Amino acid sequence: MADVLRSLNLIETLKESIEKNNISDIKDAVEDMLISRINIAVAGDRSAEKAAFINSLRGLGQEDEEAARVPSSAAPEELAVFPNPKHPDFRLWDVPSIPNDSHFEAEDYIERYKVLRYNAIILTFTESPCVNSVVLWRELRYVQKETVYFVSLASITDTEKTQETKKKASLEVLKAEGVPLPKVFLVNPSALEKLDFLTFLEVMRGDLPEIRAHALILALPAFSISLVNQKKDAFKALVWAAASLSSGVSAIPVPFVASMVDATVAVRILSKAQISLCLDDDSLLRMARQRGLDPSRLKALRSCALSIEVSKSEVKRRLAEAEKETSTAKARLVELAMPRQARSVSRSFTVMLQALNAAIDDMGADAEKVIAMVTERQ
Repeated sequence: MADVLRSLNLIETLKESIEKNNISDIKDAVEDMLISRINIAVAGDRSAEKAAFINSLRGLGQEDEEAARVPSSAAPEELAVFPNPKHPDFRLWDVPSIPNDSHFEAEDYIERYKVLRYNAIILTFTESPCVNSVVLWRELRYVQKETVYFVSLASITDTEKTQETKKKASLEVLKAEGVPLPKVFLVNPSALEKLDFLTFLEVMRGDLPEIRAHALILALPAFSISLVNQKKDAFKALVWAAASLSSGVSAIPVPFVASMVDATVAVRILSKAQISLCLDDDSLLRMARQRGLDPSRLKALRSCALSIEVSKSEVKRRLAEAEKETSTAKARLVELAMPRQARSVSRSFTVMLQALNAAIDDMGADAEKVIAMVTERQ
């Protein structure tokens, strides 16, 4: 329910922009979500765990060509940037370790690495946070940067007992340094579905602006059923915004020809959905390799044609089919969810909403089947 409410909140925000005739805001929101424009800094020692964490956030394994390496190819005091191969505007910035000496100046570190430009800053460590990471956290909070987090990266040699011991010790360090209500998220860098990552993600989503939170959800690899549901909700908010624009809010209304008017934007949205849900061939091959599965078994789980290939002909077919099925009564019901400016072309809005939401549900069901098979092997 929380995920649904979050999508509804975004729709209300977008609707308010339309009511105020801020159409450019809606266009920017649609584009930001389609390209997943978000920048996240991952600070801390350049360890194998940090590299694995950066790779997992991008859906990659160490064997992949674009993967972060240990040792890093960047100099110890240089930034390294890792775009997501599938969502290149989702960038992870490998920020050098925080010096552990008495001469550390948080302001200088922030300026040198332009820390304030990132949407979120993750302060990572494998044992316990150093005192200067707390100094940096405090300075960032002082300048109103709220999206700063302490993340403990579990080592491959850690047991459940040692993981909990390290987490408790880390909390004690933060308490001793005066951090009020400290939070440490314990993350398995090679298996994000385990430990605290999903809890961490929910906290970060709540702290980020709505558009950035949705952009982040759409860019992350699909590794759990709950994340697939969050992606579906985010896509439905995106569909609502795109349908509002396509139905005549920002263009000359062309009612009753939705299959022609909306096909191009529908293809973009559903192509994004296929990649975001990791249903494309490349993603399935990579997932199968990482989990020791036969790729053909994962590919065979795709029952929706759009999960296999997002073709313009299939999208037009679905739009045309939805147009035939959309009754006047149903269109009037949907008007309640529409901005006033779009109500004169409510049929176009309803058709696009119905066709794309149904497609998102079908693709989401395929993604859930893939995840079920993958997690069954763990």
